[in-house]
Amino acid sequence: MAYPEVDSRHGDSPLGLSDISLSDDDLVLLAELAKGVTVDRVGRRLDISGRTVRRRLRGICDRIGVATAIEAVAWAARRRLI
Repeated sequence: MAYPEVDSRHGDSPLGLSDISLSDDDLVLLAELAKGVTVDRVGRRLDISGRTVRRRLRGICDRIGVATAIEAVAWAARRRLI
């Protein structure tokens, strides 16, 4: 399945980045998940609870317009953010 490069919900930028801002902490969270680390272990590594990781992940997904953590990781990887 091919993925479009432009997400119409997030501006006209070819990469869909015009309105989206991910913090360094957000990118670290996504990078850890990309390595296959569980949500609870990510929380321990970042010194936050697993529930906080899930809440932050939900916020990231909402900001970039995807439905799941896997899609968020793929979104960031395609844009070479992680």
